[in-house]
Amino acid sequence: MNTFVSIDAVGTERLEIIRSADRLAAVEAQWMHLWHRTDGLIFQSHAWVSAWWSTVADRDQRALRIGLVWNGDRLVAVIPLAIGKRKGLRFLEWAASSYTDYGDILVAPECSLSALQDLWAQLCDAGGFDLAFLNRLLPDAAVRKIFAAGRASSGIRLRPNHREEVSYRVAGPWKSGAAWFEGQSKKTRQNYRRGIKALEETGKVKFRLLAPDEPLQPVLDRLSALKRRWLVQHSRESQLYEEGTPVLAALVDVLARAGVLRIFVLECDGVMVAVSINFIQHQVMMAFVTTFDPDFSRASPGIILIMDYIQWSIDHGLGMVDFLCGAEAFKNKFATQAVTLQSVLGTRTAQGTLASVADGIRQRIRHARQRKPAPSQDAA
Repeated sequence: MNTFVSIDAVGTERLEIIRSADRLAAVEAQWMHLWHRTDGLIFQSHAWVSAWWSTVADRDQRALRIGLVWNGDRLVAVIPLAIGKRKGLRFLEWAASSYTDYGDILVAPECSLSALQDLWAQLCDAGGFDLAFLNRLLPDAAVRKIFAAGRASSGIRLRPNHREEVSYRVAGPWKSGAAWFEGQSKKTRQNYRRGIKALEETGKVKFRLLAPDEPLQPVLDRLSALKRRWLVQHSRESQLYEEGTPVLAALVDVLARAGVLRIFVLECDGVMVAVSINFIQHQVMMAFVTTFDPDFSRASPGIILIMDYIQWSIDHGLGMVDFLCGAEAFKNKFATQAVTLQSVLGTRTAQGTLASVADGIRQRIRHARQRKPAPSQDAA
């Protein structure tokens, strides 16, 4: 059941919590209008959340908790949340959290802070979860205003959590991609050229941007197959790349329909040896998924592709390349900036409180071990 609650903060504002797919579909037009009006990232769009909800494999283990603020018939805020289960605990978290690099809300300038705080209280009172965990918060995330220090707020109190992540970016005064390339170390430039030469031993090497009318499914099938090999090698799992699952195709379709999708490929004799699914927003090239064929690892085709699309981005007037969330070494290799993504956590049940306390104890023990000096050794 969807809940409407009238409030007195502005007089015409009212709150709603979306719990069903039907109601989610019904607010598409108003949500997308707010998304365009606030220039939100794709992760906060209705299309992104709907694509995730319609394809997520364990939907029976989840529940929508999407908060809305209406001013008359105009939607002025969205808090896109859902409940998921992990390790026996129920988490109130960002909708599509597994595929959302930057979590946030959408809020129009005319939406009152009191309405946002009252909506947060309504979401907390709705229950059904043990812990509230909002992660991957940029320094300027709009959601921070709800929980800012010194403001009176109802609902569960969210406190900074030790789980921080990093976003690496490439930005600078280069006038061309070639200028950026020449600014790299001699070793990096040599490795790039050696990699190209190694690939050319197999066949003609070509870097290109997929045309808008090219079929996407063969590229996605190739990328997913390569990702599955990498996951097996590193003993990891991801539903995004499981054979036969529609999640990746649905999310890429969202990017394509929004007109922001850019897929770069590196081909060797017509075979894709590296693929990167990117998108452009706010004059920034954002790298969503990148992978390469391990059979060609000697040539480092993934690094070659990254260097090629960085140069492409600079040549096309973009102000930054954003590798999104993740501290992988290949991202840090080229980064000129690093942004810390913070998280906040709050508890609702006794089980959630116990889990939070236990996690805090483990964190303190870990820090104590890291600070403990190594035992001294007497000279022989």
